[in-house]
Amino acid sequence: MWIQKEFRLKARARGFHLITHEILDQLPELRQVRIGLLNLLLKHTSASLTLNENADPSVRRDFERFFNHAVPENQSYYEHNDEGPDDLPAHLKASLLGASVNLPVTNGQLNLGTWQGIYLCEHRNHGGSRSLVLTLQGDL
Repeated sequence: MWIQKEFRLKARARGFHLITHEILDQLPELRQVRIGLLNLLLKHTSASLTLNENADPSVRRDFERFFNHAVPENQSYYEHNDEGPDDLPAHLKASLLGASVNLPVTNGQLNLGTWQGIYLCEHRNHGGSRSLVLTLQGDL
């Protein structure tokens, strides 16, 4: 079985946001899959996806602080700044984290660790809504 859906995530503030439940709400067919894979692709170059801590919100705040320190804005050597000082740093952060994740599906559920959740990593001050493609393959 193959299923593919595209949907838009609501606009979010800059930072790291748990979106696991939003994804599951869009994919009720997942409950029918005995064994499979779910691929998530974020169709943007200034935001990213990652899998990490789903319980303590301080982890997401620390992620934001770390990436802002590692990839600072307003550097004199940046050439690409057409859309403001967060433009190129957002692209760099998105490349470091990536635009997709692959997740195992077992007995109708994502087979994640106890403390794992899917993050939308919004790297722009005003990124807007984001498009996400969900591709589910598996055996019923």
